[in-house]
Amino acid sequence: MEKTGEASGVEQENEKLKKKRFHRLDSLDLEARKISGLSSVSKVLSITTVLQLAFQSIGVVYGDIGTSPLYVFSSTFSDRAPTKNDIVGALSLIIYTLTLFPLIKYVFIVLWANDNGDGGTFALYSLICRHSKVSAIPNERAEETELSAYKLQVPNKNLKRAQKIKEALERSSWAKSALLSITLLGTCMVIGDGILTPCISVLSAVDGIRKFDAGISKDVVAVISVVILIVLFSIQRFGTDKVGYTFAPVILVWFLLIGTIGVFNIFRHDGSVVKAFNPIYIVSYFKRDPKAAWISLGGVVLCMTGTEAMFADLGHFSVRSIQIAFSGVVYPCLICAYVGQAAYLSAFPSDISDAFYNSIPESVYWPMFVIAVMASIIASQAMISATFAIIKQSTVLGCFPRVRVIHTSHKHEGQVYIPEINALLMLACVLVTASFKETTNIGNAYGIAVVAVMLVTSSMLVLIMLMIWQTNLPFIALFVLIFGSFELVYFSSVLYKFTSGGYLPLTFALVLYFVMYVWHYVQTKRHTFEVEQKVSTEYLNKLGSSLGISRVPGVGLLYTELTHGIPAIFPHFLTNLPAIHSVLVFVSVKYLPVNTVPAEERFLLRRVGPKEYKMYRCIARYGYRDRRIGSLEFETLLMEQLKIFLRNESWEAGDDGGEVEEEIKFLESSREAGVVYLLGHSEVKASETSSLLKRVIINYVYDFLRRNCRQGFVDLQIPNKNLLQVGMNYSI
Repeated sequence: MEKTGEASGVEQENEKLKKKRFHRLDSLDLEARKISGLSSVSKVLSITTVLQLAFQSIGVVYGDIGTSPLYVFSSTFSDRAPTKNDIVGALSLIIYTLTLFPLIKYVFIVLWANDNGDGGTFALYSLICRHSKVSAIPNERAEETELSAYKLQVPNKNLKRAQKIKEALERSSWAKSALLSITLLGTCMVIGDGILTPCISVLSAVDGIRKFDAGISKDVVAVISVVILIVLFSIQRFGTDKVGYTFAPVILVWFLLIGTIGVFNIFRHDGSVVKAFNPIYIVSYFKRDPKAAWISLGGVVLCMTGTEAMFADLGHFSVRSIQIAFSGVVYPCLICAYVGQAAYLSAFPSDISDAFYNSIPESVYWPMFVIAVMASIIASQAMISATFAIIKQSTVLGCFPRVRVIHTSHKHEGQVYIPEINALLMLACVLVTASFKETTNIGNAYGIAVVAVMLVTSSMLVLIMLMIWQTNLPFIALFVLIFGSFELVYFSSVLYKFTSGGYLPLTFALVLYFVMYVWHYVQTKRHTFEVEQKVSTEYLNKLGSSLGISRVPGVGLLYTELTHGIPAIFPHFLTNLPAIHSVLVFVSVKYLPVNTVPAEERFLLRRVGPKEYKMYRCIARYGYRDRRIGSLEFETLLMEQLKIFLRNESWEAGDDGGEVEEEIKFLESSREAGVVYLLGHSEVKASETSSLLKRVIINYVYDFLRRNCRQGFVDLQIPNKNLLQVGMNYSI
């Protein structure tokens, strides 16, 4: 009976194989789902789940943009006392900046450029890589284009134009490098946001205590802010899921309070400021004093700080949840808050230096101060979460040194915590806060980071419109004209304050860019070296089934980055070891330019050499948001996958099944004898003919990064007792 049931199961698997040649049952990720709660790409969220995520997003995503009213008006008129007309003109700018960029551009356009639910600069880059061969490491296989996660766009009448752009990108090495550089720069600027957001938000909120006690010095405010920041980063380990539910009620109360106080100020002080909804007041504002108005844009742009978090944090939530939260709560409350502040300032323009706290009625000042401090702490969460998500993406795509990534939620995908990055962010925030001690210069730096990220997103989105969405040219031209031109104007304004703190994010970005570019450059060269040094099949055939040495009972899992051919590390193992295992599997863990690979499409198995060699290749395909399980589960489930593969192979060949069952028994006995992980311990050095700069970068900079980041066997969760490493030199 058991044999009959087993045979029936084999027939069912064979039927599946007939229907879809490359899709194989993946019990590895079925088990991973039970452990991690992952779901497939094609998930459909219920209304209840969407509303829950929308509520969470208020606490995680919108704290940054929600605390902007603390400092926008004071930053806009930091160098002069405004007239009533100036206040109305600046208010009109704020209203239309919030409407054009966060609402129209991001909520209704950019969010739809997600990579199967994931957002951020690297998500855009992976989307482009999936539709054209612009990745620096060309290791694609034909089978990968059949993955459902690829979801290639259905061609339309603009297909020829898209095809020409694709071919031009693939031909030009300069275009590939430029695209990668823009991606890395945008990523670095988002990380810069993650450093500056906590500093300016907490400092601006804590500074409100000086309204009732002017004797408190800036040093005391800075010390209090530093303590708050340390507490904030200390709770990150609890994860976005718990932090979101904890913070969301506070931020929701914050939005409702600033909106209500805004409406109160409109009726109490000057309701005529609502005329700012007429954009003609922007024109008259610039006509009165063009240079002063242009300089003030550096303060106005701060009203949309944290906008990029809506996109970068998308993987933590969903498009609909982000849209509902912003359109239904965040946007209307912010508009009311800014209009209310303008109404107060039109009556008391001399209070511009602390417009937010001065506009609060004294009866609710202290409750608002407490909520403001709490909201400023929470505001930092948006960019911290975005930083974790982006670092995780860049790590698995080979653009950042290995770090420990902890998945913090069993309910929702993409919610991660990175201890090393959290510690570095905390250190940077403490240093910036202790050094600047006030928000003016930090605001100047903040503006550059905000607009630079927006420019990068717009540039990549235009390419996506041309090549992937295949949008009509008039719509693309309208997008560039409206958003691109205004962003460039804002960018020119924030650059004007480069020497007054604006250099800070660019310094952060350049250091991070250098690290990421060096890491990616050497990884690319390593892959090229492995491809050039790979072993021919003739070499394997000459060795015979014994591989020229003794075959001992057991299973050897030889990890390699190559997905084609025999890696050079293999003959290196044969040279240095007296024996090799009776079953050998070349394992290649490959990250694809998709956010997640569905469970049924994870593994790709092939035989290497004749049957008597007992050698196989396993390509474990992952998206940049997928998580891997431990070595023991991997061993068990890989063996199950191999059995299915062998039976399918036998069925295709028309065998009676007796031979394959013997091979499966041999596989099981080898597994019982033990599993050993074979890894190459590589030393990368620049070749003797390399230039001085290349030798410094590879021999010193890259070597320093490699020695101070997580090693490969740690990243693969391989226990030391099952690990065997052989050193090998890479000359690039």
